[in-house]
Amino acid sequence: MAIAPIDPYQMPHPTELPVNTATWTVDPSRAVLLVHDMQHYFLAPFAGAAQPRTDLLANVTALRERCAEAGVPVVYTAQPGGMTPEQRGLLKDFWGAGMSADPADRGIPEAIAPGGHDTVLTKWRASAFHRTGLVDLLREQGRDQLVICGVYAHVGILLTACDAFAHDVQPFVVADAVADFTPEFHRMALQYAATRCAMTLPTATVLQALPAAALAPVGDPS
Repeated sequence: MAIAPIDPYQMPHPTELPVNTATWTVDPSRAVLLVHDMQHYFLAPFAGAAQPRTDLLANVTALRERCAEAGVPVVYTAQPGGMTPEQRGLLKDFWGAGMSADPADRGIPEAIAPGGHDTVLTKWRASAFHRTGLVDLLREQGRDQLVICGVYAHVGILLTACDAFAHDVQPFVVADAVADFTPEFHRMALQYAATRCAMTLPTATVLQALPAAALAPVGDPS
């Protein structure tokens, strides 16, 4: 049950996004960036030099770099690969055996690879909250907003947003920094999120809310 090749499609334009029910705004002092499942195995079905992969990688990179500059914690989820049937559980009935433990499957592209200050959580199910310690991490750091990017929009991204909402953590799904099997699934995920559990925002809006840290002048001892 390998994931089928994904036909190229255009990322949603900001003017095409659904109307949000909530009116939350991203606050750098409250937010954590979640880079969700951006592993080679999940990116391989996308055409390499076409949308949505090209914009997905560019926008995730921009978000990660800006969060690092703004002092916003960055958390990754990554499946371990090579799960036993017991570890895989019911996932195997829908998705088969899943990825191997080979770095060619479970690795993260170098351009968006975790840095020394980032946190990588081992992920066992679609939601990033299931058996990962994510909610404890948020509580320990006094954070109650989760900015979500990665794949796939109507699977793990949407379930993670719903779980964040259930934990009273404000989720923000970055509409053009997630991707999916089809544009229809992508739009469905955004529509559900915007009307039921999250804010959907374009990358540009999130970047504007995360100002880069000012650089100290040369010679400034601070």
